[in-house]
Amino acid sequence: MTIDVIIPTYKPDGSFFELLDRLNSQTVKVRKIIVINTEEKYFHQLVYGRRFKEEYSNLQVKHISAHEFDHGGTRRRAASETDADVFVMMTQDAVPADEYLLERLLLPLADERVAVSYARQLAKEDAGEIEKYTRVFNYPKESVIKGKEDIPTLGIKTFFCSDVCAAYKRNVYEELGGFVKKAIFNEDMVFAAKAVKAGYRIAYAADAQVYHSHNYTGAEQFRRNFDLGVSQACHPEVFDGISSESEGISMVKKTIRHLWDSGHKKEIFRLIYTSGCKFIGYRLGKGYRRLPMKLILKCTSNRNYWKN
Repeated sequence: MTIDVIIPTYKPDGSFFELLDRLNSQTVKVRKIIVINTEEKYFHQLVYGRRFKEEYSNLQVKHISAHEFDHGGTRRRAASETDADVFVMMTQDAVPADEYLLERLLLPLADERVAVSYARQLAKEDAGEIEKYTRVFNYPKESVIKGKEDIPTLGIKTFFCSDVCAAYKRNVYEELGGFVKKAIFNEDMVFAAKAVKAGYRIAYAADAQVYHSHNYTGAEQFRRNFDLGVSQACHPEVFDGISSESEGISMVKKTIRHLWDSGHKKEIFRLIYTSGCKFIGYRLGKGYRRLPMKLILKCTSNRNYWKN
């Protein structure tokens, strides 16, 4: 089985080298690491003065402009660069927790019904208490394989999948037509939903782990969730009739309880504020077609999407 890893980058920092080193130290050999980098000048600033090509001989870098970047289209283009049996999508800020990440991520794919396998995300050391609990809520310790029959009980979580670290079977990916060509967000869930509805299953491999977390401000949460709402409005074939709001409310309630019980009561006020930002952003995004473009451009975190 051949395995390639695909990583879109934009202004990568020194931690990018740690990601590359850990990928090349896996128990499963990576044939190629394909990087689709946005804005060439920033990449050259990072690698300036290093014998980069000699250090990472399996690295393949292609540059695009910020205007060309699209969450779906860029990954679709990158996937066309590999003929590997399995390709693994990652982000530049995800770091393998150990050398077994890829080995454990690939195990569920032995089941011919499984189209995609995604990893557990662990909070980084600098993560706040809210972010730490959110990671545990969204990425629990138990692995699970989800299919069409789970929609009545799991709802939107049936389609949950994350390209922060996810392995795709090439033959199934091509059979289903790959990632959407244009996506502001959620290209991974849109593909996962298509796979589930075609009879395939999505595997969450809890023992395949990466460190990945963010301490977003209220404004950043607003913009991210605006784009999330837009993505759901653009794909009614996936999201219509399956509410994601109840899942969000459940997470807020459980996080409040956790903060109270763990002695982080002051964080509850921050949680309420950021949750409000998320909800308002999400609702505006869902109804983006009724908004003027000037307002949309102020709300979105991806202005180039609206200009393409």
